[in-house]
Amino acid sequence: MPYSTEANLTDLAVERWSNIPDARLRKIMTSLVKHLHGWIRDIEPTEAEWMAGIEFLTETGKLCNKKRQEFILLSDTLGVSMLVDAINHRLSSKATPTTVTGPFHIHGSPEIADGESMSGDAPGIPCFVEGKVMDFDGKPVANAVLDVWQTDGEGMYEAQIDVDGAYMRGIYHSNADGTYLVRTVAPIAYTIPLDGTVGTLFNQTNISPYRPAHIHFLIDAPGYHRIITHLFEKGDKYIETDVVYGVKEPLIVEFQYKKAGEKAPNGEIMNEPFYIVHYDFTLQKLAQAKAA
Repeated sequence: MPYSTEANLTDLAVERWSNIPDARLRKIMTSLVKHLHGWIRDIEPTEAEWMAGIEFLTETGKLCNKKRQEFILLSDTLGVSMLVDAINHRLSSKATPTTVTGPFHIHGSPEIADGESMSGDAPGIPCFVEGKVMDFDGKPVANAVLDVWQTDGEGMYEAQIDVDGAYMRGIYHSNADGTYLVRTVAPIAYTIPLDGTVGTLFNQTNISPYRPAHIHFLIDAPGYHRIITHLFEKGDKYIETDVVYGVKEPLIVEFQYKKAGEKAPNGEIMNEPFYIVHYDFTLQKLAQAKAA
Protein backbone atom coordinates (compact mmCIF):
# COMPACT_ATOMS: atom_id res chain seq x y z
CA MET A 1 0.00 0.00 0.00
CA PRO A 2 1.17 3.59 -0.56
CA TYR A 3 2.46 5.56 2.38
CA SER A 4 0.41 8.57 3.43
CA THR A 5 0.82 12.04 2.04
CA GLU A 6 -1.32 15.13 2.43
CA ALA A 7 -2.76 14.45 -1.01
CA ASN A 8 -3.70 10.78 -0.54
CA LEU A 9 -4.47 10.53 3.18
CA THR A 10 -8.23 10.95 2.81
CA ASP A 11 -8.43 8.23 0.15
CA LEU A 12 -6.36 5.87 2.31
CA ALA A 13 -8.61 6.41 5.33
CA VAL A 14 -11.80 5.98 3.29
CA GLU A 15 -10.44 2.76 1.76
CA ARG A 16 -9.57 1.34 5.16
CA TRP A 17 -13.01 2.09 6.59
CA SER A 18 -14.61 0.67 3.44
CA ASN A 19 -13.50 -2.84 4.36
CA ILE A 20 -15.53 -3.28 7.56
CA PRO A 21 -18.35 -5.89 7.37
CA ASP A 22 -21.27 -3.93 8.86
CA ALA A 23 -22.87 -2.10 5.90
CA ARG A 24 -24.50 0.68 7.91
CA LEU A 25 -21.39 1.35 10.00
CA ARG A 26 -19.33 1.29 6.80
CA LYS A 27 -21.54 3.98 5.22
CA ILE A 28 -21.48 6.11 8.36
CA MET A 29 -17.73 5.95 8.86
CA THR A 30 -16.65 6.45 5.24
CA SER A 31 -18.96 9.47 4.98
CA LEU A 32 -17.64 10.82 8.28
CA VAL A 33 -14.03 10.46 7.12
CA LYS A 34 -14.76 12.20 3.81
CA HIS A 35 -16.59 15.14 5.38
CA LEU A 36 -14.28 15.51 8.37
CA HIS A 37 -11.21 15.49 6.16
CA GLY A 38 -12.92 17.97 3.83
CA TRP A 39 -13.62 20.27 6.76
CA ILE A 40 -10.01 20.05 7.95
CA ARG A 41 -8.72 20.80 4.46
CA ASP A 42 -11.07 23.78 4.27
CA ILE A 43 -10.17 25.45 7.58
CA GLU A 44 -6.54 24.23 7.88
CA PRO A 45 -6.43 24.39 11.69
CA THR A 46 -3.24 25.01 13.58
CA GLU A 47 -2.21 22.28 16.00
CA ALA A 48 -3.18 24.60 18.86
CA GLU A 49 -6.65 25.11 17.36
CA TRP A 50 -7.10 21.36 16.89
CA MET A 51 -6.16 20.72 20.52
CA ALA A 52 -8.53 23.50 21.62
CA GLY A 53 -11.30 21.73 19.72
CA ILE A 54 -10.52 18.43 21.43
CA GLU A 55 -10.50 20.14 24.82
CA PHE A 56 -13.83 21.80 23.99
CA LEU A 57 -15.42 18.40 23.28
CA THR A 58 -13.82 16.90 26.39
CA GLU A 59 -15.26 19.64 28.60
CA THR A 60 -18.63 19.31 26.89
CA GLY A 61 -18.73 15.64 27.87
CA LYS A 62 -17.84 16.42 31.46
CA LEU A 63 -20.90 18.68 31.74
CA CYS A 64 -23.33 15.90 30.79
CA ASN A 65 -25.33 14.18 33.52
CA LYS A 66 -28.86 12.85 34.17
CA LYS A 67 -30.35 16.34 34.11
CA ARG A 68 -28.07 18.19 31.71
CA GLN A 69 -26.94 17.23 28.21
CA GLU A 70 -24.45 19.73 26.84
CA PHE A 71 -23.91 17.69 23.66
CA ILE A 72 -27.63 17.90 22.87
CA LEU A 73 -27.44 21.64 23.44
CA LEU A 74 -24.50 21.85 21.04
CA SER A 75 -26.38 19.78 18.47
CA ASP A 76 -29.46 21.99 18.91
CA THR A 77 -27.61 25.26 18.41
CA LEU A 78 -25.89 24.00 15.26
CA GLY A 79 -29.25 23.13 13.72
CA VAL A 80 -28.31 19.45 13.64
CA SER A 81 -31.04 18.31 16.03
CA MET A 82 -33.80 19.87 13.93
CA LEU A 83 -32.33 18.32 10.77
CA VAL A 84 -32.25 14.86 12.36
CA ASP A 85 -35.82 15.41 13.57
CA ALA A 86 -36.97 16.42 10.07
CA ILE A 87 -35.35 13.38 8.46
CA ASN A 88 -36.90 11.00 10.97
CA HIS A 89 -40.41 12.51 11.00
CA ARG A 90 -41.42 13.00 7.39
CA LEU A 91 -45.09 13.03 8.30
CA SER A 92 -48.08 14.31 6.40
CA SER A 93 -48.68 18.05 6.41
CA LYS A 94 -51.97 17.19 8.17
CA ALA A 95 -50.09 16.01 11.24
CA THR A 96 -48.92 18.32 14.01
CA PRO A 97 -45.32 19.27 13.15
CA THR A 98 -42.49 17.88 15.24
CA THR A 99 -39.56 19.71 16.82
CA VAL A 100 -36.50 18.88 18.90
CA THR A 101 -36.66 17.26 22.31
CA GLY A 102 -34.07 19.66 23.70
CA PRO A 103 -31.65 19.02 26.57
CA PHE A 104 -34.15 19.32 29.44
CA HIS A 105 -36.59 16.45 29.02
CA ILE A 106 -36.62 14.14 32.05
CA HIS A 107 -38.13 10.67 31.94
CA GLY A 108 -40.53 9.44 34.60
CA SER A 109 -42.60 12.57 35.17
CA PRO A 110 -45.53 12.18 37.59
CA GLU A 111 -49.03 11.34 36.38
CA ILE A 112 -51.34 14.36 36.73
CA ALA A 113 -55.12 14.33 36.49
CA ASP A 114 -56.85 16.26 33.73
CA GLY A 115 -56.98 19.96 34.66
CA GLU A 116 -54.75 19.60 37.71
CA SER A 117 -51.61 21.71 38.06
CA MET A 118 -48.11 20.56 37.16
CA SER A 119 -46.56 23.83 38.33
CA GLY A 120 -47.26 23.72 42.07
CA ASP A 121 -45.84 26.82 43.72
CA ALA A 122 -43.60 27.74 40.78
CA PRO A 123 -43.44 31.44 39.95
CA GLY A 124 -45.42 32.69 36.98
CA ILE A 125 -48.84 33.69 35.67
CA PRO A 126 -51.37 30.82 35.70
CA CYS A 127 -51.85 29.26 32.27
CA PHE A 128 -54.34 26.69 31.01
CA VAL A 129 -53.62 24.71 27.83
CA GLU A 130 -56.68 23.00 26.39
CA GLY A 131 -57.65 21.22 23.20
CA LYS A 132 -58.09 17.81 21.62
CA VAL A 133 -55.92 14.97 20.41
CA MET A 134 -57.41 13.66 17.17
CA ASP A 135 -56.69 11.85 13.93
CA PHE A 136 -56.80 13.14 10.34
CA ASP A 137 -60.58 12.65 10.22
CA GLY A 138 -61.14 14.66 13.37
CA LYS A 139 -61.95 11.60 15.41
CA PRO A 140 -60.77 11.74 19.05
CA VAL A 141 -57.73 9.82 20.20
CA ALA A 142 -58.53 8.67 23.72
CA ASN A 143 -55.98 8.05 26.46
CA ALA A 144 -53.09 9.54 24.52
CA VAL A 145 -50.08 10.29 26.72
CA LEU A 146 -49.18 13.98 26.90
CA ASP A 147 -45.75 14.31 28.51
CA VAL A 148 -45.39 18.04 29.20
CA TRP A 149 -42.38 20.05 30.38
CA GLN A 150 -41.34 23.70 30.32
CA THR A 151 -39.69 26.56 32.17
CA ASP A 152 -41.30 28.32 35.08
CA GLY A 153 -42.30 31.98 34.89
CA GLU A 154 -38.68 32.99 35.48
CA GLY A 155 -37.31 30.95 32.59
CA MET A 156 -35.88 28.07 34.59
CA TYR A 157 -36.14 24.30 34.01
CA GLU A 158 -35.94 21.72 36.76
CA ALA A 159 -32.38 20.82 35.77
CA GLN A 160 -31.25 24.41 36.36
CA ILE A 161 -32.40 24.82 39.94
CA ASP A 162 -32.01 23.02 43.26
CA VAL A 163 -35.39 21.40 43.79
CA ASP A 164 -36.63 18.14 45.28
CA GLY A 165 -38.96 16.09 43.10
CA ALA A 166 -40.51 16.84 39.73
CA TYR A 167 -40.75 20.52 38.78
CA MET A 168 -42.65 22.01 35.84
CA ARG A 169 -43.31 18.66 34.23
CA GLY A 170 -46.03 16.03 34.25
CA ILE A 171 -47.87 13.36 32.29
CA TYR A 172 -51.48 13.97 31.30
CA HIS A 173 -53.88 11.78 29.30
CA SER A 174 -56.54 12.69 26.77
CA ASN A 175 -60.13 11.91 27.72
CA ALA A 176 -62.54 9.60 25.87
CA ASP A 177 -63.55 12.52 23.62
CA GLY A 178 -59.89 13.39 22.95
CA THR A 179 -59.91 16.51 25.10
CA TYR A 180 -57.11 17.43 27.49
CA LEU A 181 -56.50 20.22 29.97
CA VAL A 182 -53.11 21.18 31.38
CA ARG A 183 -52.77 23.67 34.19
CA THR A 184 -49.38 25.31 34.50
CA VAL A 185 -47.79 28.78 34.48
CA ALA A 186 -46.94 30.76 31.39
CA PRO A 187 -43.38 30.19 30.17
CA ILE A 188 -41.15 33.09 29.19
CA ALA A 189 -38.35 33.51 26.66
CA TYR A 190 -34.97 32.49 28.02
CA THR A 191 -31.36 32.07 27.04
CA ILE A 192 -29.80 28.67 26.60
CA PRO A 193 -27.41 27.84 29.47
CA LEU A 194 -24.35 30.03 29.01
CA ASP A 195 -22.30 28.61 31.88
CA GLY A 196 -20.88 25.72 29.84
CA THR A 197 -18.91 25.11 26.68
CA VAL A 198 -21.77 26.12 24.39
CA GLY A 199 -22.07 29.39 26.29
CA THR A 200 -18.34 30.00 25.93
CA LEU A 201 -18.69 29.52 22.18
CA PHE A 202 -21.73 31.81 21.91
CA ASN A 203 -20.01 34.56 23.90
CA GLN A 204 -17.59 34.85 21.01
CA THR A 205 -20.39 35.50 18.50
CA ASN A 206 -23.23 37.95 17.92
CA ILE A 207 -25.81 35.14 17.63
CA SER A 208 -28.83 35.53 19.92
CA PRO A 209 -28.83 32.83 22.62
CA TYR A 210 -32.58 33.20 23.24
CA ARG A 211 -35.45 30.80 22.78
CA PRO A 212 -38.99 32.18 22.47
CA ALA A 213 -41.50 31.24 25.17
CA HIS A 214 -42.77 27.70 24.60
CA ILE A 215 -44.19 24.55 26.17
CA HIS A 216 -42.87 21.09 25.25
CA PHE A 217 -45.18 18.18 24.46
CA LEU A 218 -44.41 14.52 23.81
CA ILE A 219 -47.59 12.84 22.60
CA ASP A 220 -47.87 9.09 22.25
CA ALA A 221 -50.82 6.82 21.49
CA PRO A 222 -50.96 3.19 20.29
CA GLY A 223 -51.29 2.95 16.52
CA TYR A 224 -50.04 6.49 15.87
CA HIS A 225 -46.70 8.14 15.18
CA ARG A 226 -45.28 9.55 18.39
CA ILE A 227 -44.56 13.26 18.15
CA ILE A 228 -42.40 15.64 20.14
CA THR A 229 -43.28 19.27 19.61
CA HIS A 230 -43.55 22.76 21.14
CA LEU A 231 -46.26 25.39 21.39
CA PHE A 232 -44.75 28.86 20.90
CA GLU A 233 -46.24 32.12 22.14
CA LYS A 234 -47.41 34.31 19.27
CA GLY A 235 -45.73 37.71 19.28
CA ASP A 236 -42.64 36.65 21.21
CA LYS A 237 -39.72 38.83 20.11
CA TYR A 238 -37.48 35.79 19.56
CA ILE A 239 -39.84 33.83 17.27
CA GLU A 240 -37.76 34.72 14.19
CA THR A 241 -34.38 34.00 15.78
CA ASP A 242 -34.93 30.87 17.91
CA VAL A 243 -31.42 29.71 18.76
CA VAL A 244 -32.25 26.04 18.10
CA TYR A 245 -34.25 26.65 14.87
CA GLY A 246 -37.30 24.98 16.39
CA VAL A 247 -40.13 27.32 15.39
CA LYS A 248 -42.64 26.11 12.79
CA GLU A 249 -45.54 28.35 11.81
CA PRO A 250 -48.38 25.92 12.76
CA LEU A 251 -46.98 25.75 16.30
CA ILE A 252 -47.28 29.49 16.98
CA VAL A 253 -50.34 30.03 19.17
CA GLU A 254 -52.15 32.85 20.92
CA PHE A 255 -51.75 33.09 24.69
CA GLN A 256 -55.13 34.66 25.48
CA TYR A 257 -54.90 37.04 28.44
CA LYS A 258 -57.78 36.87 30.90
CA LYS A 259 -58.53 39.22 33.78
CA ALA A 260 -58.97 38.27 37.42
CA GLY A 261 -62.53 37.22 38.17
CA GLU A 262 -63.01 35.33 34.90
CA LYS A 263 -63.72 31.62 34.69
CA ALA A 264 -60.86 29.25 33.79
CA PRO A 265 -61.36 26.16 31.58
CA ASN A 266 -61.51 23.97 34.70
CA GLY A 267 -64.49 25.97 35.97
CA GLU A 268 -62.53 27.86 38.62
CA ILE A 269 -63.12 31.60 39.06
CA MET A 270 -59.60 32.98 39.07
CA ASN A 271 -58.58 35.64 41.59
CA GLU A 272 -55.65 36.74 39.43
CA PRO A 273 -54.98 37.26 35.71
CA PHE A 274 -54.26 34.15 33.67
CA TYR A 275 -53.76 32.83 30.16
CA ILE A 276 -55.66 30.32 28.04
CA VAL A 277 -53.96 28.49 25.17
CA HIS A 278 -55.99 26.36 22.77
CA TYR A 279 -54.36 23.77 20.52
CA ASP A 280 -55.60 20.60 18.85
CA PHE A 281 -52.93 17.97 18.22
CA THR A 282 -53.39 15.86 15.10
CA LEU A 283 -51.72 12.44 15.03
CA GLN A 284 -50.90 10.35 11.98
CA LYS A 285 -51.76 6.66 12.04
CA LEU A 286 -48.80 4.33 11.59
CA ALA A 287 -50.45 2.76 8.55
CA GLN A 288 -50.94 6.09 6.73
CA ALA A 289 -48.53 7.04 3.98
CA LYS A 290 -46.02 9.72 4.87
CA ALA A 291 -46.88 11.75 1.80
CA ALA A 292 -50.63 11.80 2.56
